[in-house]
Amino acid sequence: SETVFIQTSNLNVVSLRHNKLDETMIAPMAWFNHSNLESIDLSHNKFYLVPSFLPKSLVHLVLVGNRIERIPGFVFAHMDPGLEYLYLSFNKLDGEGVEPESFFGVYHSMTEMCLDHNQLIHVPVGISEMTNLHFLRLDNNQIRSISDESICDPNHSGEATLVGVRIENNYIDAQKVSPMAFSCVRSASSVVLKPQKTK
Repeated sequence: SETVFIQTSNLNVVSLRHNKLDETMIAPMAWFNHSNLESIDLSHNKFYLVPSFLPKSLVHLVLVGNRIERIPGFVFAHMDPGLEYLYLSFNKLDGEGVEPESFFGVYHSMTEMCLDHNQLIHVPVGISEMTNLHFLRLDNNQIRSISDESICDPNHSGEATLVGVRIENNYIDAQKVSPMAFSCVRSASSVVLKPQKTK
C-alpha cells in the first residue's frame, strides 16, 4: 500500500531481496516522493518489468534474478540527478524488451550497467549515448554483432570513459568487430570479447 512507507521519509536504502514480489504488489506512489531514497534492491523476486514510479532521488537499482522482459520507455526520465548503477543480470530481456526510450534520463548519469545473462540479440539502443559510463556487462546473451555505433559514439571526441566492457559468451564473430566499436574504452585490454558461443 502507499501508506507503508509514509513514516520513512529519511530512508536511504530499501532491500526486499528474495521475496515473491512483482510489479502489482508495490503501490504506484509507495516511494515516488521519497527525496532521500538512493538505493533499492529487489533482486530474486518475480518482476516482469522495471517498476515505474521509482524515487526521483534513486542512484542505485538492483533487479538481479527476476523475470524482467522489459524496460519501459522513460521509466528513468524523472530521476534527478539520475540513476548511476543499474543491475539487471539474470533476467529475460530480449530484442524487443529494450525500447529506444528505455534509457532516457540516464545518458549523463549512468556509470555502471549490467545486462549480462539475458536473451539480448543486439546491443540495446542508447548505450552509445551514455557519456559517463565506466563499466558495461553484456556477456552471456545472444548478441550476434557489434556495430561501430552500438557501444561508442563515433562522433564523440572527448576522453574515453569506459573502463571495462564484458561481451563474451555471445554469438559474435570477433574478427568482424571493428576497432572503432570500442573507441570509447580506455584500454583495449579492458574489453573481454572471448570466448564466444558457437553458432
